[in-house]
Amino acid sequence: MNNRFVVHFLAYAGMFACASGSFAQDKVVFATNWKAQAGHGGFYQALADGTYKRMGLDVEIQQGGPQVNNRPQLPTGKIDFLMAGNLLLSFDNVKNGVPTVVVAAIFQKDPQAIFAHPGQGYDKFSDLTKASPAFISKDGQFSFWQWMKAEHGFKDEQLKPYVFNVGPFLADKKSVQQGYSISEPVSIKAQAGFDPVVHLLADNGFSTYSTTIETRADLVRDKPALVQKFVDASLIGWYNYLYGDNKAANEMIKKANPESTDANIAGSIELMKKLGIVDSGDALQNGIGAMTTARVKDFYDKMVRAGLYKPGDVDLSKVLTTQFVNKKVGLDVKQKLGVK
Repeated sequence: MNNRFVVHFLAYAGMFACASGSFAQDKVVFATNWKAQAGHGGFYQALADGTYKRMGLDVEIQQGGPQVNNRPQLPTGKIDFLMAGNLLLSFDNVKNGVPTVVVAAIFQKDPQAIFAHPGQGYDKFSDLTKASPAFISKDGQFSFWQWMKAEHGFKDEQLKPYVFNVGPFLADKKSVQQGYSISEPVSIKAQAGFDPVVHLLADNGFSTYSTTIETRADLVRDKPALVQKFVDASLIGWYNYLYGDNKAANEMIKKANPESTDANIAGSIELMKKLGIVDSGDALQNGIGAMTTARVKDFYDKMVRAGLYKPGDVDLSKVLTTQFVNKKVGLDVKQKLGVK
């Protein structure tokens, strides 16, 4: 009974239990940036298994999607926490004076990847500079492609627009394509019967965090205990989702988004583990959600060299705070589940 989870739980119980022995539940709205899927699984796990509730939180998960942009709702106070993508949008927020801050990074590695056909001479990331065409979306061309050019020698002559359809890639064995490493390989295997060669940008220097938790700067300042509870419960949720019984969470995901099938979810979880998307790097020692200011600076410096920002454009001290992470929260849960 002396593990860290119990200590955290009892601390929060003491803070939020009322005289009758019941808990005062703080209402929290958490919004994601896309439709429910395995890549959001830890949050649904914390809701499904009661971790949020045990922390004194009444959490509503509001999913995003192609017609839903949850990001503007955070600074206006319509939502309390936002599941964001990588740090580029966080840099933009600070540059533009939007008072939001990153409080945890669920993904140690950005899942963005370049896929190739096996047996075509694209076994190393450097081989991809010879690939043509390279199907890259407009957003990708103005973000990670600029880094790929600056750091690795890719050329615009390789480009063709990616329209979020794997058909053109499947039709041309010499082509390469962008995609999410925890989802597209599953659909490519299902449609074409082969496992693509996956080159994770994160394994080649694209050092951003991803699937971050953002909140408002005023919430960090005025309600740090609330922020800590939400972060801690979410991190514990991620350990239980990756390594424990995630059936109830997956049922929630499928109900919210029927496009998420059992096969898609299982494939994504397997890829998250295999590629070290969540539980790798600093997270191995400091717990899921871990962040360092040094790594944020490293990524920003790379984006400056890629021409996305100028030196001094972004006050990096306002991008994130590490006060809620790096506390080894959930490592005891991982150990209890028998994971080394």
